[in-house]
Amino acid sequence: MHYWPGFAGVRIAGDAWGDPKGPLVLLQHGGGQTRHAWKGAGEKLAAAGYYAVAFDARGHGDSDWAADANYTQEAMVSDLEAVVAALGRRRPVLVGASMGGGTSLVAIGEGHVEATALVLLDIAPKLEPDGVDKILAFMEQKPEGFDSLDEVADAIASYQPHRLRPTNLDGLAKNVRRTPQGKYRWHWDPRMLSRRIDLHQREERLSACARALTLPTLLVRGALSDVLSEEGAAQFLELAPHSEYVNITGAGHMVAGDRNDVFATSVAQFLSRVVPVGSEPVAKRANASARVDWPSKDLGDVA
Repeated sequence: MHYWPGFAGVRIAGDAWGDPKGPLVLLQHGGGQTRHAWKGAGEKLAAAGYYAVAFDARGHGDSDWAADANYTQEAMVSDLEAVVAALGRRRPVLVGASMGGGTSLVAIGEGHVEATALVLLDIAPKLEPDGVDKILAFMEQKPEGFDSLDEVADAIASYQPHRLRPTNLDGLAKNVRRTPQGKYRWHWDPRMLSRRIDLHQREERLSACARALTLPTLLVRGALSDVLSEEGAAQFLELAPHSEYVNITGAGHMVAGDRNDVFATSVAQFLSRVVPVGSEPVAKRANASARVDWPSKDLGDVA
């Protein structure tokens, strides 16, 4: 576990896997998640020779809550810049899920971070409002806290019915904080939810960032996602036509958690071509837009 100075005094917590001399891959989670969502992917990338670093966004996990409740896109991009600086100002691969993908796209598209490649996980400029509302409703439930980890597991199972409810609840402790009263509250700063995003303004900003992309880019969508539709994915591929596209069946919005094996394999294969270990990153391929549908079973075909 590591700590790095973020923007405006916020301390950022992170984990790392692999040889620090390997190509740097920064993994940024989605809203309501933590760096722990990337453990499997980090280990897979490390085994392939990359130096994978995942960190908790401000207000999440073991990172500090912002004293001024600043959870804007700009603050999170500034945190990313600070982590890049702390890791030696190397040109990283940026991998971002949902909220972390938006941070990555803005950081590159608006010229804040010079990266070697970009991987967006179930995120694009155009999102489905109903799916976004569902996420917010999940995050806003039980502000007073849950009485037990069983209640936490029930809430997660209700939000993600396609996943099996865990029988061992020990891992859920990473998603909550215990209050002095014995309640289990979500790990994130609830003040973060007071800021509502204008989806139209967000789409305009991220569309401009997508048009500005010139580096190798991979968009990964969960086929069961209610946040990023096929239409939204197709629109992104029009904005950034050199991008590659992977659609993972059997996965929802939390793709890395639903189908980590397939997700990690697709990312490792992409990076082996565009940011090969031991060599300079390759230039983007003109008109490289392609679609791949990874199955949710028969994983031997994609290992």
